[in-house]
Amino acid sequence: MRLLHTSDWHLGRTLHGVDLHAAQAAVLEQICRLVEDPAGGVPVDAVLLAGDVYDRGVPPVESVRLFERTLARLSEVTTVVVTSGNHDSAVRLGYGAGLFRERIRMITDPARLDVPVLIEGSDGVRVAVYGIPYLDVDQARVLLAGGGDPLPRSHQAVLGAACDRVRADLTGRAGVRSVVMAHAFVAGGEPSDSERSIAVGGVDRVAVSVFAGIDYAALGHLHGPQSPGGVEGTVVRYPGSPLRYSFAEQDQRKVVLLVDLPTVGPVAVTPVEVQQPRPMATLRGHLDDLLSDASLAAHERSWVRVTVTDRVRPDSLMDRLRARFPHVLQVRHEPEGAAGQRRAGTTAVSERDPRELAADFIAHVTKGEASAGELGVFVAGYEAALAAQRLAESQEVA
Repeated sequence: MRLLHTSDWHLGRTLHGVDLHAAQAAVLEQICRLVEDPAGGVPVDAVLLAGDVYDRGVPPVESVRLFERTLARLSEVTTVVVTSGNHDSAVRLGYGAGLFRERIRMITDPARLDVPVLIEGSDGVRVAVYGIPYLDVDQARVLLAGGGDPLPRSHQAVLGAACDRVRADLTGRAGVRSVVMAHAFVAGGEPSDSERSIAVGGVDRVAVSVFAGIDYAALGHLHGPQSPGGVEGTVVRYPGSPLRYSFAEQDQRKVVLLVDLPTVGPVAVTPVEVQQPRPMATLRGHLDDLLSDASLAAHERSWVRVTVTDRVRPDSLMDRLRARFPHVLQVRHEPEGAAGQRRAGTTAVSERDPRELAADFIAHVTKGEASAGELGVFVAGYEAALAAQRLAESQEVA
């Protein structure tokens, strides 16, 4: 039995205001080709998509169409099992689940998490795939309590109860390998800055031991490919997102996972790299050096964030950077020595001209150069705040 495990497509997401639709279409095209023309001629018996299909509950129309086209292609040659993540609207994603053909299985209802999708591989291996959609703790702690008192208010409690139900169903399925799909933050995993927090009561993690007794845990939520550990006899993996969604991910090798389950014995996992439509890079230095350094030519087609270290903010900073790096997304101005001055106890705000601060802030928010009018409004507000502060201080003294 060979499965392809992927997650966190986040269709509809943007990167610092840039539409990623074409980039997402490019990585999904690679996934489709991998299934349609499988490596070594070994067919993919099922594709597992473990949550966060979309980036928000009401996705853009073009993202819905992209997902529809991808599902149609994949289901022509294999079974596709999809669960909802914390970014998805489970109701919207699950619409039509009862109408889809047998090869498209949408699992978004927590009440059915112990009803498996049964798959027989081309090699005769039988697998029960249990889809656990993202569990909203406040709802799941009642639903999974079985009519008793609500479960403790934690991800550990509700995901543990869900896996208990899965194990109970497995007791009557001799000779069947088991897979659990779950969208969760498992302890031992490394987050990036592009995952939305799912913390409840300050705690977002669950112990890997909740998956004990399962052959393979197909996880979603964390964007970097990794194994957070495991328990004896259980393989636990995150494939990560197939596309880079923040500069914190710029050095990640994006993959999907080919998962081989024999009739008996250990599960084998093989990562397959997903080529990125555009590289990412973080650059730092004086503006003149950044514009003239021949070694940076490789980044001229990259998505770039730049930190400029000139003592004085250069004029037309964004326009000059874009002349060489057309895909620059983020620009920061951090004058050399500013950090040392802050450590000495002098704040950057008290030493820097308010117009410079305004330019940095507006460039950060709008991703464009500040106009004279915008700077004027910012400075007027700054001066009014100073005046109000001085008035308040004088009244306190009086």
